[in-house]
Amino acid sequence: MKDIKRLIPGALISIALIAAIFYFVDFQTMWNAIRNADYRLLAGSIVLSFTWMVVRAKVWQTLLRDKPKYLDVLYSTGEGYLLNNFLPFRLGELGRAFLLSRKSGMAFSEILPTIIIERVTDLAFSAAILLAALPYVADSQGSAKIGYIVGVVVIFGLAMMYVLARNNKWALDTFHKLSVRWPVLHKFGGSFLESFLDGLGVLTNGWLFIRFLFWMTVNWLVALVAYYLITLAFFPQAQPEWTLFVLGAAAFGGAIPALPGGVGTFEGAVSAALFVFTHDQSTALAAALTMRLYNYLNSGLIGGIGLMREGQTLSGVYQQLMALRKKEE
Repeated sequence: MKDIKRLIPGALISIALIAAIFYFVDFQTMWNAIRNADYRLLAGSIVLSFTWMVVRAKVWQTLLRDKPKYLDVLYSTGEGYLLNNFLPFRLGELGRAFLLSRKSGMAFSEILPTIIIERVTDLAFSAAILLAALPYVADSQGSAKIGYIVGVVVIFGLAMMYVLARNNKWALDTFHKLSVRWPVLHKFGGSFLESFLDGLGVLTNGWLFIRFLFWMTVNWLVALVAYYLITLAFFPQAQPEWTLFVLGAAAFGGAIPALPGGVGTFEGAVSAALFVFTHDQSTALAAALTMRLYNYLNSGLIGGIGLMREGQTLSGVYQQLMALRKKEE
């Protein structure tokens, strides 16, 4: 019952946005846009979608200090995105940490902080991209404020994680002193925190962090080119700067509470961003749905192969993750 209540706000947001899409969009125009799209450009974006996943796995392996095999990281990355597309509560993030821990021998609590760092850095990149796009967008003062707020919060979060990483012994000693009255928390929380702080150590390794930022930059550039190709396939007059705003909006749309996979919020954010430039809601939705397919293709194939190799199913992983959550609670 508690989990169902947590689903309700996101479900309501998704349903409201889907209803708005149905109200404003002419589906015959949207279908014509899909039929008349430049499929050569869309084919190029599909190739880039798999390139994006390959680079994203390298980003994560770098954060993991190259301890696990690259192929294991690649399949776990695909599995995580696949789980996020179909399971609630962003369980794909826990899922890929859990599945990689079984393949690599690394502790779950050691892997988890690398995902947190990756996601926080994603927010920083999306805020920077959105801010870079704002000079090309009219009446963007509200968006600018949101971008600046997110940027400040992200920088503060990274700074706090860096402080913890630099003072891990102090943080661990403080935890042990405060938790001594609760033996269970003292025993299990201490071991988890020790692994967690060890995982944050990447922030104190200058060369490793530079490598991570390099691969993350390449990853976002691949996404920008892929989204530009998709936009160009539907709007031949599209300018590269449109993609900055579209990708930034897509990233923030995906962060809003919603049904699994950001259903409704992703399409709403992308189509609204394209509408700013084109004033064509129906064709904008066609492009947004294609970008949705772009996200499903790479995770579906790579993640699906990964799950089959390990004899796992979506329902089986979901049950294991829920058991893990209850154990932690």
